[in-house]
Amino acid sequence: MAKDTPPRWDRRMQQRLARGEAAALGELYDRFASLVHSLAHRVLDDDDAADQVTREVFGYIWENPDAYDPKQGNLRAWVARLTQRQAVHRLRQSEAEAYAERGEGSAEELEQKVRRASVAARADYIVTSMPTPLRQALELAYFQRRDYRQTAADLGVTEDEARRRLRLGLQLLSTANTRPLEGSSPPGSYGRPL
Repeated sequence: MAKDTPPRWDRRMQQRLARGEAAALGELYDRFASLVHSLAHRVLDDDDAADQVTREVFGYIWENPDAYDPKQGNLRAWVARLTQRQAVHRLRQSEAEAYAERGEGSAEELEQKVRRASVAARADYIVTSMPTPLRQALELAYFQRRDYRQTAADLGVTEDEARRRLRLGLQLLSTANTRPLEGSSPPGSYGRPL
């Protein structure tokens, strides 16, 4: 399960990165590398490409620590957004190159593939960035196949609270397919790098 970070930690980390503290980058990498790699892998379905996106995302963060705006959300959510953008860009680029080389498929198929990967990545992002109580309830219900009564018992909350958390979590998750992936490009373009 991913860890939430307090806003104070986010601001201090940004300040440390802005001062050029290599130890800060190492700490950030230790905390978020698995999130970045798993989101990139979810989009690209390729370990090598996910590794490359991971390097690019942390390189971008190192070079542009001031690009993070704490008013827009926590550092973890920002890192996830950067990852999604870069992974979608890389997917569009590689699929467009493959299309040009083989001449197989169509622009519509390319967009459909990118859309499916974007929706999956957005769902992952939503789950990883939602508040811990909602995420815990969804993880119990989905991965451990608990109903709301069992979820309530496991979390030590009332059944009404467990139902509320599950409902809110599912409502957030349902937006994955209805809203465009933040930072994705419109159909017909091939994404934008970090």
